[in-house]
Amino acid sequence: MPAVHKLLLEEALQDSPQTRSLLSVFEEDAGTLTDYTNQLLQSMQRVYGAQSEMALATEQLSKQLLEYEKQNFALGQGDVEVITILQDFAKAVEELNALHAELATMLANGMVFPMVTFREKDLTEISTLKDIFSIASDEHEASMVKYSRLPKKRENEKVKADVVAEVAYTRRKQHQASMQYYCAHNALQHRKRVAMLEPLLGYSQAQVNFFKKGVDLVSKKMDGFLSRASRTTQSIQAQLESETEDMRSSQRELLSVEDMVYTPDQDHNPVNRTLIQKAGYLNIRNKTGLVSTAWDRLYFFTQGGNLMCQPRGAVAGGMILDLDNSSVMAVDCEDRRYCFQITSSTGKTSIILQAESKKEYEEWISTVNNISRQIYLTDNPEAVAIKLNQTAIQAVTPITSFERRLEGSPHPDRANPGATPISSDPPPKPPRVPEPENLIAPGTPIQFDIVLPAMEFLDQNRAGGRRTNPFGEKEEDCTPDTDDALLQQVFDVRFLGSMAVLSGRTPDVIYEAARQVLAARAIHNIFRTTEAHLMVTSSCLRLIDPQTQVTRINFQLQDVTQFSAHQENGRLMGFVVEGRDWGEGPDGGEPSFSAFIFESNTDGEKICYTIGLAKEITEAKKDPAALAELMKTMPLTNDGKFLLLDPESEDDKVAQEEESEA
Repeated sequence: MPAVHKLLLEEALQDSPQTRSLLSVFEEDAGTLTDYTNQLLQSMQRVYGAQSEMALATEQLSKQLLEYEKQNFALGQGDVEVITILQDFAKAVEELNALHAELATMLANGMVFPMVTFREKDLTEISTLKDIFSIASDEHEASMVKYSRLPKKRENEKVKADVVAEVAYTRRKQHQASMQYYCAHNALQHRKRVAMLEPLLGYSQAQVNFFKKGVDLVSKKMDGFLSRASRTTQSIQAQLESETEDMRSSQRELLSVEDMVYTPDQDHNPVNRTLIQKAGYLNIRNKTGLVSTAWDRLYFFTQGGNLMCQPRGAVAGGMILDLDNSSVMAVDCEDRRYCFQITSSTGKTSIILQAESKKEYEEWISTVNNISRQIYLTDNPEAVAIKLNQTAIQAVTPITSFERRLEGSPHPDRANPGATPISSDPPPKPPRVPEPENLIAPGTPIQFDIVLPAMEFLDQNRAGGRRTNPFGEKEEDCTPDTDDALLQQVFDVRFLGSMAVLSGRTPDVIYEAARQVLAARAIHNIFRTTEAHLMVTSSCLRLIDPQTQVTRINFQLQDVTQFSAHQENGRLMGFVVEGRDWGEGPDGGEPSFSAFIFESNTDGEKICYTIGLAKEITEAKKDPAALAELMKTMPLTNDGKFLLLDPESEDDKVAQEEESEA
């Protein structure tokens, strides 16, 4: 027997667009079968009507033949021989009428009745289950809309529990309705074959029974066909019974799952951060007007480096966003939970999505991060994703050994105080690069934000107020009244993190600190950064809040022991600040070092160049002649300050603002 197409009951709970698309094919097949069944039934009813009319006609004929004897002819009674012949023929016609009546009854029971039963029972059941499935799907969608609108900030446990219970109830109801609907469609693929053969078998049996009583020759020709039709019908019926029992067993097994399968945000399985493919339902935020928005629940999946979306009923999905080199971050949007934003590599296109649960939310963010790195293009993307995840975990855990760098020093053209010019002599053997555990102690905590307490904010707004620096700022730190105004340059930066380091005399400590800070942010899904203005003057570095213009922290230039831009990412830069415990005496205790890592809108080399020039000015101020010579070699502004960078054009500012917003 040929294979029979069927719907998988295991996919009923997920209710994916692919399953809905396959279901639409079954529904179209059922509709075609319904139309054909109606036409075939009309033809069968016409045959039955003709046979019934034949039986009535022969009965009437037999009666009319018998009435011949009772006729009162004017010329006398009819011929006796003729009457006898007519009576004998009337008996034969009466017997023939019995055969026709029996044939009509057999046609009604064996041909018309099975087809009517198939149409009224099976096809009507499909239509009824379709309506039930549609109502259950609509109720589930309505409950999911209520669940998606649950507030995050003002959460009401009773309302949440009611909505969650409603979601679980409607999801179970939809699951049961869908499985019944799928089972009916699967059974229909068998029953339609029986429905086509059984009436034909009944018609043939009726005709054979009719002709057997008259002509044995006809029955001999039909015996082989009847036996084959009977065996085929019995085989299909046995297969249908076996398949029905299997579907009932699968249905009982699938319905015996725990309630957490139906309850959202109750999956306790660990988050898989090595995925390179992901599919599932998400809510997408769409603009419906200038200020109004709407959320639509659609099916999203990744295909290669693209994010695809497939509405229900659609045959295939369409591309929403190119994920190569894209960025993803968690966002707060309209008081909804589990929202995240994906921005294209150009920064011009971004979408906001909402996941159903925390696990789905974290796995979607990890998957987009993995795809944005183009891992899927490698020969073994799963192994690469696992390796990258392990590397990120190792970056924030104690490690006993690290891979040595092949290069011992940063790029020679990077600004660094005291750098020596390139010599024509053969390059010396690169110095031994210190091990990472000699630069940063394993397990060192990382601070991701510079918090300005409320009392300190009030103190800074009071006249003569001065705040205490939690990072080891000295008492003689610079203030607006004492700053040297020879150099003032402001850069827009984002603070990524800071941590204590063991050494402050090599740029390698900055590279290692940047690696650990970025790895820790990736592992813990920390995407928010602190915006600040980094002001470089000839005596100190100052971080200023862009909103309140309050100075968050000051660093004396003589305390900045090392500064450098990142070797691979030019927008990353950092510096190391030296501090001492002044409570141990006037000479202080053992020096301590802290590394601060920033991301700038401009090239990090420009910031490092400015810091290097500021340190040169600090040294030159000790010798007025050297300061005058330095001022001759550098361009100055109209007010006598050092002119370091060209003024930014309006297009550059707009581009930076768009990039910052993205």
